[in-house]
Amino acid sequence: MYAETRYCNACGHEIEFRVPDGDHLPRHVCPNCGHIQYRNPKVIVGVIPENADGRVLMCRRNIEPRLGLWTFPAGFMELGETSGQGAAREALEEAQADVEIDDLLMVINVPYVSQVYMIHRGTLRTEHYGPTFESSEVRLMREDEIPWDDIAFPTIWHSLKQFFADRRAGAYATHSLDLAYRPKPPQRAEVAGDDPLTP
Repeated sequence: MYAETRYCNACGHEIEFRVPDGDHLPRHVCPNCGHIQYRNPKVIVGVIPENADGRVLMCRRNIEPRLGLWTFPAGFMELGETSGQGAAREALEEAQADVEIDDLLMVINVPYVSQVYMIHRGTLRTEHYGPTFESSEVRLMREDEIPWDDIAFPTIWHSLKQFFADRRAGAYATHSLDLAYRPKPPQRAEVAGDDPLTP
């Protein structure tokens, strides 16, 4: 495996890609200052915002990947914020929505893209919402209105399914799921019964 990073971000010297002493995996190591540049999984945070009438806020993606497909507000966690703070920020950025972040619904590991999803339940503080640069359309939907065949990502599909299942049961908990299989073409097959982890 060839190192993608070429220079040390501490001193600027050209780095080596090797296993450091005491480690078990190759890393980006600077032979000049000894600094090790680690590459770690990305954390995605999101929220399923629920309105007072039980409908949830959904966004049609206006950006790639999965342009035109549906999601709830979610995105990469920023430095210096909690998962709840990140989820609230994403709701504002993607849907102009002020959301009170509630308990954690799902932790989903997606090792084939080195991502971890932390999805919260949430409550809309007001009924103000609307399209943004990232969302061409934002709508409140009942469960039977969710466009299940047009959900952008398997993590979103599974989180919505779990959210509605918990609500029907009146039992709320934090769930975990490992999506270990890379989806096969067509891109939406992973949420249409083709994925062995899809119920």
